[in-house]
Amino acid sequence: MLEGSKSYAKDFMEKYHIPTAKYRSYEDYEEACKALDEFNFPLVIKADGLCLGKGVEIVESKEEALRVLEDILKHKKFGKEGDKVVIEEFLRGTEASLLCFVSGNKLIPMESAKDYKKAYDNDEGPNTGGVGAFSPSPLFTEGLRKNIREEILSRIEEGLEKEGLNYKGILYIGLMVEEEKAKVLEFNARFGDPETEVLLPRLESDIVDLFLKTIDSTLDPKDLVWKKEKSLTVVLTSEGYPLSYEKGYEITGYDDLDESIILFHNGTKYEGGKLLTNGGRVLSVTALAPTLDEAKDMVYSNIEKINFRGMSFRKDIGK
Repeated sequence: MLEGSKSYAKDFMEKYHIPTAKYRSYEDYEEACKALDEFNFPLVIKADGLCLGKGVEIVESKEEALRVLEDILKHKKFGKEGDKVVIEEFLRGTEASLLCFVSGNKLIPMESAKDYKKAYDNDEGPNTGGVGAFSPSPLFTEGLRKNIREEILSRIEEGLEKEGLNYKGILYIGLMVEEEKAKVLEFNARFGDPETEVLLPRLESDIVDLFLKTIDSTLDPKDLVWKKEKSLTVVLTSEGYPLSYEKGYEITGYDDLDESIILFHNGTKYEGGKLLTNGGRVLSVTALAPTLDEAKDMVYSNIEKINFRGMSFRKDIGK
């Protein structure tokens, strides 16, 4: 529910005093339109349910907001996932991601990561499910970690306990950070792409052991051991993603990558002895290195070896 319903997640945060944006939820189109006067622009409109990372719109004017509300509530752009909308204030700052193991209702954070949501260079274009990431994030100072532990993680733990949720697994927390203070944007009850592709290569511990201890409610922070290297990933996408795109194009050059490169398959399939594109996000090209600049250079020099029709990617990940 924390992932599957934005209004449930917002109500949970309000109940347990977890910092988040001011919001209101609506099912009725007319009521939602009237509520726009309670907010300053820009503001954020979210379809309540799961929309593959595409159900969130930042709107700059009332006219734009009315169009988005009409698309979601009247024209059912996202089907049942848009039966309800959340309207919330626009938060300024820098986005950050924190993934945690949840074991015995205790949250044990993983290393930090920064993901890139916008489709095009310089953070322009539509929102996506994420088209690049690096770890660790320089945002995570001691002051910010203390703020997150005291104001967010401890209050989520309290909520899980009091609501009797007894969740065991991964909680992804999307954050907006400004001046060493964080507010929660969203939750996912799972590993999140592309942060996972930069976090797991840095994990020294055996992940199966971590999963088993999570299930047994015996996981301890010291069980998580991390490599010192930095990691970076760039997602190769189909032309047109996150809007309309075509699938089924042959991918070549992936056998020629340096041995140090880790290649994650996001949306591919084998057919007739060929590797074909089979999604909007196709491949995540990932590297580990002593510095972020080295990881970035390794990734981009290897991307040059890969080819498929309409291959697109951001050129500024890690800049």
